[in-house]
Amino acid sequence: MMELIHMFLNIAAPPFTFFSLMLFLPPFQIFKFFLSVLGTLFCEDIAGKVVVITGASSGIGESLAYEYAKRGACLVLAARREKSLHAVAERARDFGSPDVMVVKADVSKVQDCRRIVDQTMNHFGRLDHLVNNAGIMSVAMLEEVDDVTDFRAIMDINFWGSVYMTRFAAPYLRNSRGRVVAVSSSASWLPAPRMSFYNASKAAIAQFFETLRVEFGPDIGVTIVTPGFIESELTQGKFLNNAGRLVVDQDMRDVQVNIIPVQRVESCAKAIVRSALRGERYVTEPAWFKVTYFWKLFAPEVLEWIYRILYITRPGDPSSEAFGRKIMDYTGVKGVLYPESVQVPEPKRD
Repeated sequence: MMELIHMFLNIAAPPFTFFSLMLFLPPFQIFKFFLSVLGTLFCEDIAGKVVVITGASSGIGESLAYEYAKRGACLVLAARREKSLHAVAERARDFGSPDVMVVKADVSKVQDCRRIVDQTMNHFGRLDHLVNNAGIMSVAMLEEVDDVTDFRAIMDINFWGSVYMTRFAAPYLRNSRGRVVAVSSSASWLPAPRMSFYNASKAAIAQFFETLRVEFGPDIGVTIVTPGFIESELTQGKFLNNAGRLVVDQDMRDVQVNIIPVQRVESCAKAIVRSALRGERYVTEPAWFKVTYFWKLFAPEVLEWIYRILYITRPGDPSSEAFGRKIMDYTGVKGVLYPESVQVPEPKRD
């Protein structure tokens, strides 16, 4: 009997789905457009509210702090580098934040995440936005990795750090009808070579928060952020190498970022905060990067072929011989595609 049910569904489900979507999608898109207009006209006023940002000592997290500060939000900035956090906090105050608290913490440690939330509630008594931004990248072909267990840090920081923070913050966010901003990545759907661990961690983040939308219901909003290449320490060449060590390697950065334009971090942060305050479910920056999702969905073989052409070298050849890297070297387009490099920091982990 069960086999007959599945045989029927195999035949009936595809055409039923197709015709249902043909009828349902147009009015649904009109409804979504109406909601987006309302979100633009009546966006959330974050002034005086409390925003927690992890990985706030540099990159996207730092710029997000400034964008929230300009709108009058109180901030809790968390990362491992306390000195850098204090510098960010000082600038955030100059931008207009009425109160900024710094918490030195490692989000891969569950007790540190609990402490961030506890100190937030003890100091402010409320929590309105949680921005899960802390992250680290790895660049290594799987078969060249010395010890795969060295890469547990990728999941511990990128994924589990977001899980810990969200679990401890959820009761307070529900009370304030607040929002989680989850910084995933376009890497969650793009199969960029040498980034398998990182890609998997970002896909896990996206699916985790998609599920939390259902669990939280209307009480806690969720904005999932899927950036392309954004000006940050990650695009300056800071990553775990095949030995599991955190290094700064701009030559390998040129191989991985390749001929893809890098967006300035200020533009990205502004778009993220704007989307969060409008209550949007997703934001991709730069916006044109959304097209890569459709290539992955409808023509994955073509996308894989392009990656092999641009990124993969012949056996025995160094990674620096990747075709995309050669294009940059021969044409000189790197100066156009990449923002002017800022000083590259020493390889310390956020």
